[in-house]
Amino acid sequence: MRASSDYRLFVGLGLILFGGLLLLQTMGLLGVGGLLWAAVFGLAGAGFLVALIQDRTRWWAAIPGLTLLGLGTLIAVGDLFPRTADVAGGAIFLGSISLAFWVVFLLRRDFWWAIIPAGILATLAIVAGVAERLAGIDSGGVFFLGLAATFLILYLLPEGQGRQRWAIFPAAALGLMGLGLGLLSGSAARFVWPAALILFGLYFVLRAAMGRRPA
Repeated sequence: MRASSDYRLFVGLGLILFGGLLLLQTMGLLGVGGLLWAAVFGLAGAGFLVALIQDRTRWWAAIPGLTLLGLGTLIAVGDLFPRTADVAGGAIFLGSISLAFWVVFLLRRDFWWAIIPAGILATLAIVAGVAERLAGIDSGGVFFLGLAATFLILYLLPEGQGRQRWAIFPAAALGLMGLGLGLLSGSAARFVWPAALILFGLYFVLRAAMGRRPA
């Protein structure tokens, strides 16, 4: 009960501080720099993560905690390194939200649904930060392949820990769409076929290993 009260007090004080700063800035009474806002969002995110560490049943705290930390990091990078923010800003923010959902799944293995937003956001982070800057790789293809990998993870989960047999169908369809959107053409083609063979080989090896497990 005491930990719960301390957590609510921290959240309440944080909201009061944030609201006060926002009001003063709106009224023109306070010139708040980017680093101060980064610190405010970072501290707010840290508060949620402290609550999560105190009680891991508060799995939901990972989402606002890591999202706010990501937002604070984005503001700080934009203030200190504007060129870096232009290149990697979207990847930083989307990646932080994706990480939050991965943490949710690690804390609650029965919440298999968390893998879907985690995978989608991770894919968007990769597209925003990397794919469009690599010659010979189509960002649309990377997006669909990322979605395919997300559903493939759901299919490969162990029995009793969220495995979804239906997920193999969207994984296959999205994978084919990704390959068809350009990864089979251009300079990336020489990497695609070896990677595909390796992935299919790993799939059959994993299936064989799982089939040999003792009952």
